[in-house]
Amino acid sequence: MEYRLRYSQYNERSILIEWPAIIDEDILKNILNFKKKVLKIYTKQKVEVIHTYTSILIIYSFTIENVNDKFFELKRLFESQDKDLEVESWVWEIPVYYNDEFGIDLDNFSKAKKLSKDDIINHHTSAIYTVFFIGFLPGFLYLGGLNSKLHFDRKTRPNLDVKKGSVAIGGQQTGIYPQDSPGGWHVIGKTPVELFNASLNPPCKIRPGDKVKFVSIDKATYLDIESQIAKSSFQLKPIPNA
Repeated sequence: MEYRLRYSQYNERSILIEWPAIIDEDILKNILNFKKKVLKIYTKQKVEVIHTYTSILIIYSFTIENVNDKFFELKRLFESQDKDLEVESWVWEIPVYYNDEFGIDLDNFSKAKKLSKDDIINHHTSAIYTVFFIGFLPGFLYLGGLNSKLHFDRKTRPNLDVKKGSVAIGGQQTGIYPQDSPGGWHVIGKTPVELFNASLNPPCKIRPGDKVKFVSIDKATYLDIESQIAKSSFQLKPIPNA
């Protein structure tokens, strides 16, 4: 599919490229392909490329003297023949303990949505989510694909202390808090898995374009995985995305 992109100068060293404002997997693939091309072509210029659901920000290591030349260069790159570069992706199964102890908003969420807790868990674990991008906090996955029955506006008063590993829902999205943080999403469970570790390379193994599936576990399994992680004997292993 062809997309009409909007190019604009973000600041003296950056260019913003925008796709249609739709959360869509085809747009994500197009963005990731273009991002890969930019990084491949501009290795000597040392550019940084940041993407969101529908845009890319290209940050150069120098001041842009002629922005129109850069626009032309990027448009020509986008329209080049090799636009369908293959982006490898993986499926990650994330274990989650859904309960009132760790899912501090599960009870209120159940009452507000008029769904049983089992229904919430079933809806949440039956979907396969797409990682659109990573942000807000290092390792925070923005996931698309939440069942519409679980859509719920963010809290009007954010929680000032959401615990690391909390699995939550906000608006049309679900995600996992990779560290203790304030947050306005509704926490329905918790995973013992660490999504971000600054001492590892890469610090976050899950990448945009990957898939995530949540798997419900009991407390004994949660504590067992937590113990394995403390001993560095647990490793989250993905499977190829067919």
